[in-house]
Amino acid sequence: MRCFRPQTNKGASEAARGEEKRQAGHSQRVSGDVRAAVEAAAQQDSKYQLSRIMRPDDANIVGNVHGGIILKMIEEAGCIVGTRHCNAQSGDRCLAALVRVEKTEFLSPMFIGEVAHVTADITYTSQHSLEVQVEVIAEDILTGTKKLANKAALWYVPCSLQNVNKVMDVPPIKYASEVQEEQGRKRYEAQKLERRETKARTEMVLPPPPNPENPPKEKHTVGFSQSSLIHLVGPSDCTLLSYVHGGVTMKLMDEVAGIVAFRHCSTNIVTASVDAINFHRKINKGCVVTVTGRLTYVSERSMEIEVLVDASSLVEADQYRAVSAFFTFISLDKDNKPLKVPALEISGEEETRRFEEGKARYQQSKAKRNADRQPQK
Repeated sequence: MRCFRPQTNKGASEAARGEEKRQAGHSQRVSGDVRAAVEAAAQQDSKYQLSRIMRPDDANIVGNVHGGIILKMIEEAGCIVGTRHCNAQSGDRCLAALVRVEKTEFLSPMFIGEVAHVTADITYTSQHSLEVQVEVIAEDILTGTKKLANKAALWYVPCSLQNVNKVMDVPPIKYASEVQEEQGRKRYEAQKLERRETKARTEMVLPPPPNPENPPKEKHTVGFSQSSLIHLVGPSDCTLLSYVHGGVTMKLMDEVAGIVAFRHCSTNIVTASVDAINFHRKINKGCVVTVTGRLTYVSERSMEIEVLVDASSLVEADQYRAVSAFFTFISLDKDNKPLKVPALEISGEEETRRFEEGKARYQQSKAKRNADRQPQK
């Protein structure tokens, strides 16, 4: 009679280990696929475009679209692409909050009836912030001609919907090259440093003096054109987290700066550029904001206007500087050609100091424009 040896525990354990390895490999592949899917979703959501036709209520009385309208569209596109990107990962849902706008040039005027195509593209991400580059193309839909109207760079941080003070991590993007990533890192460090310096300066500065009860009758003085706007923040001004959209604030700032410029020269005026806009603190629903603009420097063909936004609560004794920036306007004739601007009459040490600082900014900006026009060797 032949006997058969039963299967040993060794053979069974080897079979079990093989099955565990197979399952582990499958899990790793699934995990890798999930990570790849998340990265792919984040990469796919790193670009966004919105389009809108310019209506009569978007423009001034001669048909030029207000710079504030364009800034508002730019911020909306940036907020959408930033929010989509940051929600491509698991965890708390979040909303991209605007913290800074780099210097923005208005390259060509936009008119009623043209279509604005606003394209937003995420170009750099740090652990807790992302840079969005935005380009605005104006299209004449009657002729099909297009022109570059505006380019801007904005910085956002993702705030949790559960806790507005909680800043979420930002999913990384893939860069075309290491050089591109390094350039983005340099821009990130530069804006981070400037935001800190600007915040420190504005916190030391008292709110601007109120508009005089009896403004000077002499035209072309700082006091004659200084203007303020008071606005109660309502639900329609706010995000899901009940603080004001950055685009709403920028539109108010542009309106005040435009009033200052018009009072100074009494002609058609348009926004030419905006220096870096720093959002120091959030403005909550129910706050009263005071937007004040005053001339700081006037060249032969442009006006620099400092715009300060102060916020105060209706229920708490809390007043603070929320936003600050410098707007540059130019004067145009009926054919949209630049006109000479009346000289600014300044008096006192404070106005003189601001004038010299504005002159330095103007010369620096002019030198940069001239350098950009030089052909690359």
